[in-house]
Amino acid sequence: MQNTQPVVAGLVTALVGFTSSFVVVIAGLRVAGANPAQAASGLFVLTVVFALGIMVLSVRYRMPITLAWSTPGAAMLAGAGAVPGGWSAAVGAFLVVGIAMVATGFLPFLSDLVSRIPTSLAQAMLAGVLMMLCLAPVKSLSEQPWLTLPILAVWLLALRWVPRWALPLALVSALVVIGVDLYVRGVGVHPADGQSCWPTVQFTMPTFTVAALIGTALPLYIVTMASQNVPGVAVLKSFGYAAPWRASMAVTGVGTMLAACFGGHAINLAALSAALAAGDDAGPDRSRRWIAGVSAGAVYVALALLAGGLTVLTAVAPAGLIEAVAGLALLGTFASSVVGALADEQDRIPSALTFVTAGAGMTIAGIGGAFWGLVIGLVARRVLR
Repeated sequence: MQNTQPVVAGLVTALVGFTSSFVVVIAGLRVAGANPAQAASGLFVLTVVFALGIMVLSVRYRMPITLAWSTPGAAMLAGAGAVPGGWSAAVGAFLVVGIAMVATGFLPFLSDLVSRIPTSLAQAMLAGVLMMLCLAPVKSLSEQPWLTLPILAVWLLALRWVPRWALPLALVSALVVIGVDLYVRGVGVHPADGQSCWPTVQFTMPTFTVAALIGTALPLYIVTMASQNVPGVAVLKSFGYAAPWRASMAVTGVGTMLAACFGGHAINLAALSAALAAGDDAGPDRSRRWIAGVSAGAVYVALALLAGGLTVLTAVAPAGLIEAVAGLALLGTFASSVVGALADEQDRIPSALTFVTAGAGMTIAGIGGAFWGLVIGLVARRVLR
């Protein structure tokens, strides 16, 4: 039994990690400007690249080092609207994020700059960009209650009895609801032009615009570092593992650069799912838990084959339903971000300003609200302190 525990833990890690957030990735890429085929390519390449990264790091360092796509980053893309300059500019912004990650691993002053951003403001910015997506379940409930109610009921009951599987079960229920709805309406599932149910990749030549670099790349980098990479190191440390910082940043940064031109937004250390592979569920022998990382990577590669078909399904789903599932997936992160934003009493007003600015979806000079929210919060904090 102990010999199979790490393998099973890796399987659970991959299943939970993939099914609980792939809808967020698709939603973020589509809003950023990707067509369905480009979004499917991004999902596929992201999954394959970070799966290989997991296996390389886990074998090299004999630790259960798990990677993931940036779920908060995808949510930021979904809430920020179309990237100025179009999809090619979004790809250019993704590429710059990868370069910045590699630089962070080797240039200490970049790590220091990220660490100097007050946690409360970073959390407030994240909460702001998540807010609109977290409202999607309520909007969907008001517009199409008979489609949304079964998903909410499954999610809530699973959250009570099997919380680890609440989001995967909500996703399964959503797929069932979509299938029933298509059958009732007599609508067939037909891929859009240029899209396939099988894994495909689409190359996009990146372009670079000032608005995309400031309004997309910078917030994406900050959110990914503050909400994924730093907590990912902390999770591993809580289980007695010292994450290799430079190697992790190199692998995630280069992986992000490789995935960017095929539609992937950002790869990082896993935070939430990391505990599944590094914790006690992976077996009592800590020296063998690295096997859970290898197992998770192998399962992720298999799950990547579903990217095309899942993107096709989300494209034909009733309007707002997939966004509702994405909102449920991000509700816990949103709640934690709000708590973190308001935890420091001295920073509550600056954090509130950051939150409402980022959440308002405002655009100034072509630059989105996430950046301006952070700027306004920092200025207010400076004045009030």
